[in-house]
Amino acid sequence: MQEKLLKLNAFTRREHSLDEVYIFDVILCDNDIDRDTECFSNEALETLKGLFIGKTGIFDHDTKGSNQTARIFDTEIVITTKKNKSSEIYKYLKASAYMVRTDSNADLIKEIDGGIKKEVSISCSASKHICSVCGIDRKKRSCVHVKGNYYGNKKCFVILDDIKDAYEWSFVAVPAQPEAGVVKRFTESDSECCEHCHKNSCDIKEFDYDETIKNLNDKIAEQSEWLALFTSEMRKDVLKLCAVNNNSYAKFIETTVEKLSFEELSEVKKELIKSVKPNLKSQLVEQNSFKMGGVSNDCFTS
Repeated sequence: MQEKLLKLNAFTRREHSLDEVYIFDVILCDNDIDRDTECFSNEALETLKGLFIGKTGIFDHDTKGSNQTARIFDTEIVITTKKNKSSEIYKYLKASAYMVRTDSNADLIKEIDGGIKKEVSISCSASKHICSVCGIDRKKRSCVHVKGNYYGNKKCFVILDDIKDAYEWSFVAVPAQPEAGVVKRFTESDSECCEHCHKNSCDIKEFDYDETIKNLNDKIAEQSEWLALFTSEMRKDVLKLCAVNNNSYAKFIETTVEKLSFEELSEVKKELIKSVKPNLKSQLVEQNSFKMGGVSNDCFTS
């Protein structure tokens, strides 16, 4: 504890005794996939380890000066024996923070000790957002993979890497990383009991994010099938209009029609209809008015 006090006093204007300060440990982040389907790389954790020393703790990421509550004076990377969701060795960044004991923060200290104020979230800047499936940096260009979706046996998530800065850490109600929060202190003689309690006290089921994302992806896939069908029909419409238009624009469109999106086809169709003879125009519009599954293609055009 004296070693910790020595590190703590590096951030104070005068030396403080143990009686004057309240010291607590907090897990800032880890290398596991979080609720945003993101995770920090091991290299990112190492960078954050250095950047978070001296950073202030606030509430709900509100950066007002009056919200400053505590300060980190030491950090370490803890390597465990268990695996994370991506089957790698689970690691987390633990910090030691302090507050100067005052009348105004006495209730907060009680809430921390009582487990009321526990969950924390961090604010930092990652210049690389790597797709776990294809390795593309999404900060530079997008890829076709959807976070939370499975491709073969690989789940898509974003790996946060190349950390540029760490801003602050906050007490929050619901952190992105479920394990982030104040660490309970216990003596060696209490460890067996606490481990048992931890393993058997999880009666509350967590929100099933994977199932929710799967349902959303299923809906997106269904909508994509309808869009592909409407696009195919719209392409046929455009080809019919090109056939009755004897001009250079129509001939050009015939050579590129397979590459056009639904929105582009819709605009092309409008232009071609304008140049169709009035007697053919009404006939084509009538022929090309169709409904599928109770949905008219008119709802996709303006």
